[in-house]
Amino acid sequence: MPAKVSLLFLGDVIGRPGRDILRKHLSRLAETLRPSLIVANGENAAGGAGITEEVGAELLGRVDVLTSGNHVWDKKEALDYLDREPRLLRPANYPPGNPGRGEAVYTARNGVKVAVLNLQGRVFMEPIDCPFRSADAALARLRKETAVVLVDFHAEATSEKQALGFYLDGRITVLVGTHTHVATADQKILAGGTAYISDVGMVGAYCSVIGIKRDQALARFLTARPQRFEPERAGSIMSYVFVEADAETGRALSINRGEVIEADCGR
Repeated sequence: MPAKVSLLFLGDVIGRPGRDILRKHLSRLAETLRPSLIVANGENAAGGAGITEEVGAELLGRVDVLTSGNHVWDKKEALDYLDREPRLLRPANYPPGNPGRGEAVYTARNGVKVAVLNLQGRVFMEPIDCPFRSADAALARLRKETAVVLVDFHAEATSEKQALGFYLDGRITVLVGTHTHVATADQKILAGGTAYISDVGMVGAYCSVIGIKRDQALARFLTARPQRFEPERAGSIMSYVFVEADAETGRALSINRGEVIEADCGR
């Protein structure tokens, strides 16, 4: 077995602007970092909310695994797609009876088995099953196959993300937070060897309100009325974290966050 395994995780992909910058820059980034496995959160990749089979296939032509979150259900056609595409995950702690899967083990480019577990938070979100207990149950299965485990925790509250990070410390390789679309600068390796970051950020329009058009977001806040949200197109950013780990023990050796910015707000 190789001594190390490296994981590249891309933040929430927001609509066509996110898919475009990923298409333009991911291959060059991958050539530089040479990750063993590439994972991205694709729940907002189709029109800024949800995913379709066409968009999923486009992304899976460039990344190895797609995780998601609460918006994975926004497009009806995704329900059947979740059952048919093993490389697309939805949060594991949705109640039984939902389509798709929330965990899987994949073989990385260097032959190392990597488990990916998708979970969703409950604070300020839907009251679904407990992510902490769901993680316990999933890890009892996954760690029989591999010690290398990546968790995408799609959650609103930073406190809930931090708490789950400490709860799983030493049992997983890395916990990456998604959902807020705003990157945090708190990447670290916890005492038990788990790499952690509260939010990776997004892959989408740089000069936007969490990836959506600024005027639409402003109208929502100024009027308090529902608004139709569409992806912004001003500038582009591709946010990511890169984690290296011991392939045998699953302990993280390093975590680094980065971003590719194609154009700033003034261009």
